[in-house]
Amino acid sequence: MSKTYELTPGYTISRVIRGGWQLAGGHGEIDRGQAVTDLIAAFDAGIRTYDCADIYTGVEELIGEARQRLQDERGADVAAQMHVHTKLVPDLERLADINRDYIRGIVEQSLRRLKTERLDLVQFHWWDYAHTGYIDALGWLAEMRAEGKVRNVGTTNFDSPRIRQMLDAGIPLVSQQLQYSVLDQRPLNGLAELAAKNGIKFLCYGSVAGGFLSDRWLGQPEPDMPLENRSLVKYKLIIDDFGGWDLFQSLLRALKSVGDRHGADIATIASAWVLEQPLVAAVIVGARNQAHALANAKIMDLELTEQDRREIAAIVGESKGPLGDVYTLERDRTGRHGSIMHYNLNDGRT
Repeated sequence: MSKTYELTPGYTISRVIRGGWQLAGGHGEIDRGQAVTDLIAAFDAGIRTYDCADIYTGVEELIGEARQRLQDERGADVAAQMHVHTKLVPDLERLADINRDYIRGIVEQSLRRLKTERLDLVQFHWWDYAHTGYIDALGWLAEMRAEGKVRNVGTTNFDSPRIRQMLDAGIPLVSQQLQYSVLDQRPLNGLAELAAKNGIKFLCYGSVAGGFLSDRWLGQPEPDMPLENRSLVKYKLIIDDFGGWDLFQSLLRALKSVGDRHGADIATIASAWVLEQPLVAAVIVGARNQAHALANAKIMDLELTEQDRREIAAIVGESKGPLGDVYTLERDRTGRHGSIMHYNLNDGRT
């Protein structure tokens, strides 16, 4: 398996992307100095692309510090090998009156935080399709791309009809960040065909389902709700939709069997499986320390066999869901999935 992927001509990313959400404080207090050191450890392990968002508190700044340290200690040429993808997530309460200045202000803020003159990829998210300003907002992002402040424009968690609408409007989309795993294959419910026809690649989060796809949960009884954090609640709902705890345990056993043949753990096999899927450019994985970063880098070294794929497919073939298009369940703010989301994390900034 190649360790890099040419996302657009002349722009190459690592096939494993270092996720930044765990550095936002939701999983415990962050030691900023150690966090920067850990980010550089991922770079040295070959994970040279990073994912963050304007709404991940303090994360853009940490990655900016890591980039600055690389430049100070190893030179500008080395620092230039660090690629950063950020997300732009307008608050739900601002969608009705979204304007160019608001969008440009968030981009300019990300540029300052990340200590750069150009954002490698801005991934645009939109909470509510009832407000139709997302096409205008993407147009303003495309303007900033033409100005050289944004290198590539992508989306996060849009469904197939909206992606088609954006393409029809001439928005130059290169990627979509979305949830994709052996438990959640909703990208295949329409979006994959559209993406294949239009050169859009997938950057995938959730490949280990918040840690559920790991040796830790093999043979364990079904946990009671509520779980210790929102991420676990979110992915437990996906397990329920997949077919329930018993089928999930069968999947873990299959992944464990495959892993034993490769000398790898369940999480590594689960992520390697996602990397093999059509249109997938990279998986986005979190890491709480340097040891995790080194383990994540091994995903890029693993090649599944036909036997491996058959054993995994046999279990996946018994699944019942999740059903629907990308992120449709999460957009229902009164439903099981949508009711746990946080919608206003930009503090209404103008």
